[in-house]
Amino acid sequence: QVLVVPSGGGMVQAGDSLRLSCVVSGDTFSKYAVTWFRQGPGEESELVAAINQGGDSTYYADSVKDRFTISRNNAENTVHLQMNNLLPEDTAVYYCAADLSWLNWNLAEYRYWGPGIQVTVSS
Repeated sequence: QVLVVPSGGGMVQAGDSLRLSCVVSGDTFSKYAVTWFRQGPGEESELVAAINQGGDSTYYADSVKDRFTISRNNAENTVHLQMNNLLPEDTAVYYCAADLSWLNWNLAEYRYWGPGIQVTVSS
């Protein structure tokens, strides 16, 4: 059984940084692309960043480009999302998902999800 375990959320001030981590276990990690989504209060879910199985392709939403960096360490079964210069509009519940497909825009098709973690950015 594949488990997805995120960590690293919290409450910070605007301009601060946070690093989210996502550990995927239970199967060969390098088979899975990993994607971070978020859902702000009263908002639709947003695909924030994604990284492919080899780590050589990444995607960022325009809203986070140049502020967030996604990376993976296949030896440690871990994906990191480094979030710099956080803004109040980054406040959301963040979700990590693992799937065999890369950059799937249909959330319902993602196979494995971790629990949401709260990121709150105060102004």
